[in-house]
Amino acid sequence: MPSHKKSRRRDAMRAVLSFTFRHWAKQPGYVALIALAMSGATLTEIFVPVVAGKLIDALVQNARDSILMLFAAMAALGLGMVILRHMAWMSVITFTLRIMGDVACEAFHRVQRFSTDWHGNTFAGSTVRKITRGMWAIDMLNDTILLMLTPSAVVLTGTMVLLAIQAPLLGIVMGVGAALYVTLTVILATRLVAPAASLSNTWDTRMSGSLADAISSNAVVKAFGAENREEAGFARVIDKWRRRTDRTWTLGTWSGSTQILLLWVVRLGLIAAALYLWFKGEASPGDVTCVLTSYFIMHGYLRDIGQHVQHLQRSVNDMEEMVAMFDQPLGIEDRAAAIPARLTVGEVKFDHVTFRYGGHQTALFDDLSVFIKGGARVGLVGHSGSGKTTFVKLIQRLYDVTEGRVLVDGQDVRAVTQQSLRSQIAIVQQEPILFHRSLAENISYARPSATRAEIEHAAQLANAHDFIMRLPKAYETLVGERGVKLSGGERQRVALARAFLADAPILILDEATSSLDSESEVLIQEAIGRLMKGRTAIIIAHRLSTVRALDRILVFDRGRIVEDGDHATLLAAPQGLYRRLFDRQSGAIKEPARLIDMPSEAPRDGNSRTVAETQD
Repeated sequence: MPSHKKSRRRDAMRAVLSFTFRHWAKQPGYVALIALAMSGATLTEIFVPVVAGKLIDALVQNARDSILMLFAAMAALGLGMVILRHMAWMSVITFTLRIMGDVACEAFHRVQRFSTDWHGNTFAGSTVRKITRGMWAIDMLNDTILLMLTPSAVVLTGTMVLLAIQAPLLGIVMGVGAALYVTLTVILATRLVAPAASLSNTWDTRMSGSLADAISSNAVVKAFGAENREEAGFARVIDKWRRRTDRTWTLGTWSGSTQILLLWVVRLGLIAAALYLWFKGEASPGDVTCVLTSYFIMHGYLRDIGQHVQHLQRSVNDMEEMVAMFDQPLGIEDRAAAIPARLTVGEVKFDHVTFRYGGHQTALFDDLSVFIKGGARVGLVGHSGSGKTTFVKLIQRLYDVTEGRVLVDGQDVRAVTQQSLRSQIAIVQQEPILFHRSLAENISYARPSATRAEIEHAAQLANAHDFIMRLPKAYETLVGERGVKLSGGERQRVALARAFLADAPILILDEATSSLDSESEVLIQEAIGRLMKGRTAIIIAHRLSTVRALDRILVFDRGRIVEDGDHATLLAAPQGLYRRLFDRQSGAIKEPARLIDMPSEAPRDGNSRTVAETQD
């Protein structure tokens, strides 16, 4: 294996064990109790062969009192082993479940706070798989170290000491054989099986991501009749996963067979040494019985050590991707001295802002300055990619500016906590996302403490109450994943109700009437009119008919605000970008030739959209 891969495996093992032991440190009492109880239970097993050997000698000598006493001692050892083992296993249940719960919550906490870019570049299904697989791997890791490897170490050490006391030769044979076996087991598990297991885990994650991606986009699959194509793509992923997993399991089988062969060599060597001492008259039948019984006990532990090491390595492999998530930077983090945002009038100011995405060399915004006064209704228009969506994302601090400042009511968005800032900005997206929860829960997501009366009042303001009451379970109706049980217009009205309930000083609308039927559009326009009153409203406009009545329109072009004014003012500039966009949508400028000749203002039937409507 190349040196960089060996280093990667060592780093993964170190990172996972360090992560696990940090969580152990939160419950030191349980760790000590489990380790001591398992060690005590194991020591009782070590002394059973000694008592058995003495019992054989007592039987040969017909010493009845000794026989009864040794039998009672063996019974006491057995009872002690059962009690101590039960204590350890009962303790590890509570211990492990607490850690699994903590890790799941911590991972979810971190994933929730990763940047927008991270979520945009990561399969949700893969992330879920990493967390759940890593969480359950903790169970295996704890059991392996505390309940398996710890007793094995006690048995090996204790047995070698007892055999060495009886006869140094037996101790040497046992020690050398155990050392060779453990060394071979570790090498096979870490150098042979582990790399293959890590690769199969990678494809396991990809399989989950591919599956989740296709299932969550099933509506698109059906729309294009692409079931067979998706199945073929998934079959290719499955084939690679199967081949990688087959290699892992095959190597594991060869590793196990090699370990069993070495165990037989150790067994024959120890029996040969015991028989040699008996032939020389240096060992009694009881001593030989003690050696054989000790080996039979230790054989089970030695045989299982191979499995334990493999389980340990497998746990590390399964936790590796999850632990790596904890080492990734969040992207956008609260400053140590961040304070809660306090928004009142909703003023927004871009103060010489320069912003570039990721590793892009060219800045999208270069020294952009603009001020939006509180209570203003402002439209953002322009071609796709001109910066409208990025503008509102910077207000929410979904990205950090490269230079300059974004101020909300005079507060730098980087100086306040993200949660407090975003909780005071209501957003209605072009494609609203709903949780697979009840309508009441979706509406109250903006304010969980809202009463049913407040929820229903918000729904009435959003023109959603009537359609909700027509549903079988009204406000308790489950909407399906991402709200698929509702129509586009119904989802929009639920999103508007959520915004009404939020009652935030700043409102952001991403063309909430796109691709809707005429009736839904009228209802939503009415609701939006009510919603904008008394708050700063920033509307990303795809259709210019939605911005005619606004106080102000900002026209974006390649990251610059090239025009600024109300509808009448901008329309009066014959060579302006806004005028060109307006003329194109109104039909004053002919559209380029298309396969089907359609008017630029297509009927709002929920299916057809004009060119301008698809911008940004």
